[in-house]
Amino acid sequence: MYRKVFKRFFDIVVSALGILVLSPLLVPVMIILLLTGEHYVFYGQKRVGYKNRPFRIWKFATMLKASPSLGTGSLTIRNDPRVFPFGRFLRRTKINEIPQLFNILLGDMSVVGPRPQMEVDFLKFPPHVQETIYDAVPGMTGIGSIIFRDEEKWISAHEGDRHEFYRDHIAPYKGELEIWYQEHLSFRTDFMLVFLTAWVIFFPHSGFIHKIFSDLPARPEYLD
Repeated sequence: MYRKVFKRFFDIVVSALGILVLSPLLVPVMIILLLTGEHYVFYGQKRVGYKNRPFRIWKFATMLKASPSLGTGSLTIRNDPRVFPFGRFLRRTKINEIPQLFNILLGDMSVVGPRPQMEVDFLKFPPHVQETIYDAVPGMTGIGSIIFRDEEKWISAHEGDRHEFYRDHIAPYKGELEIWYQEHLSFRTDFMLVFLTAWVIFFPHSGFIHKIFSDLPARPEYLD
């Protein structure tokens, strides 16, 4: 209970400060989005949250509104034609995720936790993984978000059915990572994951995360 209270306090402080500090960046991004693409700023999507309760996650718009019914659907590939030119920059720098600070402030999400999934992708997790993260508040970042920062590249490189590849290979390993996180819950783990989230933006291929967390589940071959 003490940890949950402190974690919630940390979430409120970080999200409020983040919104305040980043507000000078948010305004020009919003203006550019209004003037480009399909002229809309925010994109809300239903995700599976705490105790499987649905909530709407918010991001800056980076893709066509009809994207879920076009191309690869819920999967995004490298150089996806559904992504706007400015959207590629937002996704690469993770600026598109900043509106989730409001999700955190409202209590739908935490700074660190399992990445919230669309229901169709959540159901691709093995049952024991679904049960493990049932009581976990989803996070803006986390071990899965860091390891799978290049998920689009791996999906794009697969020549077969990409949805089957996600279900049979990516989803199970994501699940292993989330179980690892639940087994290593601590303030140190959370602080290190926040640090590593920023680190991989500037040094995406450093492998530093495996030096800090040497007991992570073994990497599948397709990640090499």
